[in-house]
Amino acid sequence: MTTPVLIAPDAVAARLEDPAAPTLIDVRTPAEYETAHVPGSVNIPLPLVQEHAQTLAAALDGPVVLVCQAGGRARTAHDALASAGAEQLAVLEGGMNAHTAGGHPVRRGRQRWALERQVRLVAGGLVAASVLASIRFPKARFLAGGIGTGLTVAAVTDTCAMGAALSALPYNRGGKPVQLDDVVAVLRSATTDSAGPATHTTGRNAATS
Repeated sequence: MTTPVLIAPDAVAARLEDPAAPTLIDVRTPAEYETAHVPGSVNIPLPLVQEHAQTLAAALDGPVVLVCQAGGRARTAHDALASAGAEQLAVLEGGMNAHTAGGHPVRRGRQRWALERQVRLVAGGLVAASVLASIRFPKARFLAGGIGTGLTVAAVTDTCAMGAALSALPYNRGGKPVQLDDVVAVLRSATTDSAGPATHTTGRNAATS
């Protein structure tokens, strides 16, 4: 695991005005991307990045900034792409949360909960339910312990099995699936276009705008 270069939202916003602007890759779920994203960013969900890191790394040429909701998934994507040979990678510090808080441009669509918020809801609900159930079924308290252990491991390893599971639900898939061929074509176009980051492309369900 490598330590990623962190770039502040203000610095990213300033660089987007540069002729040699970096390619922005948003690794959140399609539904999160649809809810709000940095204009010009390319949506490549984290599972797709991890599964096809070699192919995606080969399509990159030039500076790339990885984006997620708070920074954790972008770091995971950074490790996968860096291990596959990608260079000039950086992570948007604080993710979309910091970008939005900084008052930078955001393109919004149908509103859905961010994955981290969904994880908090499910984990909190399960813990509350297990505590209540333990009044009648004492062994139910072990569920709360299991959830607590899982969250601790997630914090230490900066991964989240619950988040990965939730990301596969229809709620988080958005209207159209992201296809590998489409995003590779967009990345190759973006990294060879001197005008800057990727612009809106429909293609076969390519997620860019």
